Amino acid sequence: QVQLVESGGGLVQAGGSLRLSCAASGRTFSNYVMGWFRQAPGKEREFVAASRWSGGSTRYADSVKGRFTISRDNAKNTVALQMNSLKPDDTAVYYCGASRDALLLVTPSRYDYWGQGTQVTVSS
Repeated sequence: QVQLVESGGGLVQAGGSLRLSCAASGRTFSNYVMGWFRQAPGKEREFVAASRWSGGSTRYADSVKGRFTISRDNAKNTVALQMNSLKPDDTAVYYCGASRDALLLVTPSRYDYWGQGTQVTVSS
């Protein structure tokens, strides 16, 4: 059974940092694209960052470029999202997703598995 479990969310002041982690289990993800998405109250789920589990290129939403970094730890089977210079607009529930597609997709419906999400709140 595939499981994605996010952790690392919390409350932080604007300008601060958080590191989210997504622990993956239940299958081999070496051919998967791993993505981070977020959803604020009353808004649709939006793309944040994506990377192939096997490495190589990454993709970021314009709103987080230069502030967020996606990375993976193959030994621990985790994908991380380092978030720096956080802004109140970054407040949302953050979700980890896994896609069998070969492209670094930004559309949530193209992802096959999801975690339960972790809350990130940035105070001004």
